Amino acid sequence: MFSKYFDCYDRLEPGKDRAAAPEAGAPTADPALAPLRGRRLPGLTDPRLAAPVTQVNPGALAPPQPGDFPRDHIGISDRWRLVETLGLVRSRWQDPYTQNTLKGDRPLCGTHDIFLELSAVSDTVAEPRSFPQPVGVQTTERPGSNDVFGRQHSAVFVQTFILGAALTRGSTAFKPPEWELRTAIAFQVNHVDVGERRILDVRPTRPSYRTDAFIGVQELFFDYHLRNTSDRYDFDSVRIGIQPFSSDFRGFLFQDNQLGIRVFGTRDNNRFQYNLAAFARLEKDTNSGLNAITRAIRRDWVFAANVYRQDLPVPGLTSQLSVIYNRNRERDRVEVDTNGFPVRPALLGDLRPREYDVVYLGYNADGHIGRLNLTASATVALGEDRNSFFTSRPAKIRAFFLAAEPSLDFDWIRIRASGLYASGDSDPYDDRETGFDAIFENPQFAGADTSYWIRQTIPFAGGGRAVGLNGRNGVLNSLRSSKEQGQSNFDNPGTILAGIGADFDLTPQLRIAANANQLWFATTEVLQALRVEGSIPRGIGTDLSLAATLRPKFNQNLVFRLSGAVLAPAAGFKDLFANSPRDSRYYSVLFNAVLSY
Repeated sequence: MFSKYFDCYDRLEPGKDRAAAPEAGAPTADPALAPLRGRRLPGLTDPRLAAPVTQVNPGALAPPQPGDFPRDHIGISDRWRLVETLGLVRSRWQDPYTQNTLKGDRPLCGTHDIFLELSAVSDTVAEPRSFPQPVGVQTTERPGSNDVFGRQHSAVFVQTFILGAALTRGSTAFKPPEWELRTAIAFQVNHVDVGERRILDVRPTRPSYRTDAFIGVQELFFDYHLRNTSDRYDFDSVRIGIQPFSSDFRGFLFQDNQLGIRVFGTRDNNRFQYNLAAFARLEKDTNSGLNAITRAIRRDWVFAANVYRQDLPVPGLTSQLSVIYNRNRERDRVEVDTNGFPVRPALLGDLRPREYDVVYLGYNADGHIGRLNLTASATVALGEDRNSFFTSRPAKIRAFFLAAEPSLDFDWIRIRASGLYASGDSDPYDDRETGFDAIFENPQFAGADTSYWIRQTIPFAGGGRAVGLNGRNGVLNSLRSSKEQGQSNFDNPGTILAGIGADFDLTPQLRIAANANQLWFATTEVLQALRVEGSIPRGIGTDLSLAATLRPKFNQNLVFRLSGAVLAPAAGFKDLFANSPRDSRYYSVLFNAVLSY
């Protein structure tokens, strides 16, 4: 409003020197200059104000005087649509990059603080692979074959569409929303072709390929803002419904979208965060892994409490303490999956149903110490298994888990090291179960799903029917019937992993990642008992993987990934899975295209 007085000395009239300008603080007849008395102009070395600009132009429109403007700010009725009104931005509903009402960039018409956000994701997976495939007892794809293991090649094709919507009230740019209603529906079509029968379906008359489709509800929750606890918008909120939750930074213990209630918030300018949550686990669809909300809720509950503290114990490192309680009461219910295979209880040992109580005490860290990036996790599992499948007696659960991934950045290169130890059970016939197992793992670690061992499930043939040595998208050798529908198993051989890797950001759009992991069983006594063998070596093998990720638009709207992995079996793997030839390599190729709106 005082802009004509801020043009410094260039507008002094001819014949007038600077001394003629009124000094700051001097009396003046212009009431508009009263707020400036005793103050210096920003950026000026001379404290005196310039004289007002005069204009000699008969008939011209007179310039506005300082008193013509209101002393306060000028209100704008709709600040979100101002740039479009001025012609600076022209938004289109199908364009996710410019201002868009459907993307929550501005409120719905007729409101000033209610936003709608729509999203759509297309996730395409093509995955040729190989793994040991047992020959069915009744029949085989190759008449006359009597091998224990058949052809190892297979292929998976998956197309998933996810439609999401969120309705939010509040100025979410700088403070938590007052409330939020969010949903995400996933539709998946998958096709699998394997080399042998009775891998995809319990009925030997069914072919060795399958096409299936399913619709699952992955998110459906209401989030309510309880209160602000500081002028920096520390807050308390509650969220009820099907919602995502991760118990740690890398998804080692429990990372899933489940039905529950969660109270969460922050303190100390967001440096302190907490979660209190309770979940009743939904049943999963067998072939897609999506939530099956039309089926009965499992009698399996997860209660979680954790706190995060930034800059502890050193600046740049966030520490987390957590207590997770898993209460399973599925002893009176036998569950058979969509393909006819029993999943609860797993077909191991005495084949009797189980239930258990397990408390996980954990410490996790993520961040950096100086130049060293670091992720670390330590968890102890304590509890009781009501029926150990080896002894048919109650057993105490005493297991532990350690993992760390330090890394260093050198300009556009990151060098990583990975180490993991999950304890195994060295005496399956005592009343202690010391093999560590998670609730629902999805580890982002040591190459994640580009790694062969993390990506693929190895059937544990010859010692457990319809049981996997490890789980898909999991690193633990847990001997479970299913990661999605099975129960945790603490009678397992454990896992040891040591690896190195590197990420190369060749361009802002292209990243190359390479990983080399060496894997072992922590112990093999459980495997020996189930396979009735005198000794089994501990070596699993060497897992080598290479992945390329392309983001052509410099964001997550278009992401293409191509990876390949090879497992070179060691003595222990060859002993368990004696394919012909015995030194065969196993491979996994993954093409993934994610398109997001």
